[in-house]
Amino acid sequence: MSKKLEKPHYVLCVNNEKYPASLEARKIYKRIPDPQAEAHRQFRIIDESEEDYLYPQDLFIPIKVPQAATRAFAMGS
Repeated sequence: MSKKLEKPHYVLCVNNEKYPASLEARKIYKRIPDPQAEAHRQFRIIDESEEDYLYPQDLFIPIKVPQAATRAFAMGS
């Protein structure tokens, strides 16, 4: 049985005041779907440390990224 791969989700950081070492304002970050975190109004984000951490949702705006950009992001990792 094949498992359907979920498309990556991206968010734009709009506020990094409390996390200046971990997040850059106006930068696009990959969001890992995490229903439990989202139930608590948090997003699981791959941050500047290249690890995933939970951050308040209000620091980000979800965005749609063109498929070509998604491929380009994947090449950079």
